[in-house]
Amino acid sequence: MILLFDVGNTTVGFGLSDGTKIIDSFKLNTEVQKTADEYWIQMRSLIPVEKIESIAISSVVPRITEKLREIAIKHFKIEPLIVGPGVKTGLNVKTDHPREVGADLICDAVAVDDDHMPTLVVDLGTAIKYIYVKHKTILGVIITPGVAISIKALVGNTALLPDIDIEIPKKVLGTNTIACMQSGVTYGVAAQVDGLIERIRDEVKEDFNVILTGGLSETIAPLCKHPLKRDPDLVLKGLLQIYHRNVK
Repeated sequence: MILLFDVGNTTVGFGLSDGTKIIDSFKLNTEVQKTADEYWIQMRSLIPVEKIESIAISSVVPRITEKLREIAIKHFKIEPLIVGPGVKTGLNVKTDHPREVGADLICDAVAVDDDHMPTLVVDLGTAIKYIYVKHKTILGVIITPGVAISIKALVGNTALLPDIDIEIPKKVLGTNTIACMQSGVTYGVAAQVDGLIERIRDEVKEDFNVILTGGLSETIAPLCKHPLKRDPDLVLKGLLQIYHRNVK
């Protein structure tokens, strides 16, 4: 069994694969102050430790990467595959500075089955990433603040606005402070997704599929007007493909 890690700035996602598909997945909070042993205590009750044969890591938080590598070596006696320079991905990255492209974006793009049509991946994480993929090539990316960042900025820079839970209000036009804020960070993000789909389509002058992934995709997907698919395990699926390219 393969243990796959998707380390983001808000959550540490990890999944189990039988080598062909993701069979289960879990999430922990990203807390850089935690020790490797504390992470190990949290995760060992969730996974069949004795069945893990290989480990692969996609991470945008280097301090967590090191803790997971420590866990892999100490508790599994495995040197993990870590997505980064020198790792085979099968992906072309047509950006000005390809080495700057995060491991999560790479995995998202690798997971796209775009043999017949280009695909726009919308990854609703700590930051919202729009990744345009065609023929296994990243042709462009958009990055905007994610919902949690927007709420933190709003609350931190205003005296009277409270912290809120991310829920979909009954109406777009709110009639109390919390509903107004919730509308802004749910319907507002959905409108951003719809609007950027239109602008990207105008620029590339071709049709494409849209896939939503990331922690808030379940909340935002029903609010979007454009046809799209949702795949919450896209990074893990891409990571699994990268693993197979590099490990015989």
